[in-house]
Amino acid sequence: MDAGSVNSSSNLKSQSRFPLQEQILQRKSSKENLDRFIPNRSAIDWDYAHYMLTEGKKGKENPLDCSPAREAYRKQLAETLNLNRTRILAFKNKPPAPVELIPQEHISSSQLQAKPTKPRRHIPQSSERTLDAPDLVDDFYLNLLDWGSSNVLAIALGNSVYLWDASDGSTSELVTIDDEIGPVTSVNWAPDGRHIAIGLNNSEVQLWDSAANRQLRTLKGGHRSRVGSLAWNNHILTTGGMDGQIINNDVRIRSHIVETYRGHQQEVCGLKWSASGQQLASGGNDNLVHIWDRSLASSNSATQWLHRLEDHTSAVKALAWCPFQGNLLATGGGGGDRCIKFWNTHTGACLNSLDTGSQVCSLLWSKNERELLSSHGFTQNQLTLWKYPSMVKMAELTGHTSRVLFMAQSPDGCSVATAAGDETLRFWNVFGIPEAAKPAPKANTEPFSHLTRIR
Repeated sequence: MDAGSVNSSSNLKSQSRFPLQEQILQRKSSKENLDRFIPNRSAIDWDYAHYMLTEGKKGKENPLDCSPAREAYRKQLAETLNLNRTRILAFKNKPPAPVELIPQEHISSSQLQAKPTKPRRHIPQSSERTLDAPDLVDDFYLNLLDWGSSNVLAIALGNSVYLWDASDGSTSELVTIDDEIGPVTSVNWAPDGRHIAIGLNNSEVQLWDSAANRQLRTLKGGHRSRVGSLAWNNHILTTGGMDGQIINNDVRIRSHIVETYRGHQQEVCGLKWSASGQQLASGGNDNLVHIWDRSLASSNSATQWLHRLEDHTSAVKALAWCPFQGNLLATGGGGGDRCIKFWNTHTGACLNSLDTGSQVCSLLWSKNERELLSSHGFTQNQLTLWKYPSMVKMAELTGHTSRVLFMAQSPDGCSVATAAGDETLRFWNVFGIPEAAKPAPKANTEPFSHLTRIR
């Protein structure tokens, strides 16, 4: 698995040896750090100063001795000898108003009205709630956290799956499996928010009814090793295993295997269907990302991928389809790669790549704003909020003391739950409250929006 370390230097230790001590600044010379202003007399014109003190005031003191002709001669002489000097900072009348290049009558009223600026959203820097998550498996390649459309969070802790109801904060245990088939390696809610799929270490997948608290069926025979990734597409449950296979299972029929995708040579650790349900993105420990198209699927043979993306240099687990642009996919690489990449899945072109400086464990798009949230491992174990498409860093959230392996988003899109190797589950109000009066555009309505909101 991806790993990292931090080496502290002796210089940093020596600098922080005396914390919170006032620093004393040393003065370099007598001409610096002066406490009062002393004018530089070398620039004074002594002849002009003597004239102003003596001859310059004679006219004002003896107005009878100063005729108009003599005064005109004095002004002409002063201008010729450059004696008409005034203080630069002397108080005078207000400066004249600037000339308007464009008259007001030619400017429309819409241009005169200032465009209202959107207030900057406050992003809390600390988690609003922290829960214990003992026995959480610290494995980069698993997917042990999911938030369903009924506002219930599912988390796998060792051999058990627990449900946390966000509406009232209640916790219940759904299932504890035997040691022979455990631990639990993946969980994923169905779109209805009631049924949940549980992947196991022995290659099986169990389907449970959370409302009735009973198991419905077990999917067997597809994989040869653990199932670490799951993704629903209506009644199709897609599973990814350590054997490199991706299998589409129709949970309505007895012979549930309907398609098989073969393209990864190592464990499949990331699976995400697009909002349209037409394209599937898969990431693996072989550093590959594949794009699969349902229209090319065949039940008779292994389906060929639509695009094979080979730009990452480490395992790709973090996958996220953009909610406002259907063919935009964000992917994140592990500790040897550290990059977030953006892809046009129609053409397979890489649109942008950003080196984050640390292992990318998970990615989430905001449902309300053009923002992307990434969770990281070594070395800072932080959450980073990015503005898309500029990828300007909006906030960095810290609190976890180990890599933030899993993220899940609430149905309303405001809150994010994170689970880390430090065995804690934290909740962050990172995306903010959506604007109530903001109408959704009809042409780009979010697919399956009725399945991802609290009813």
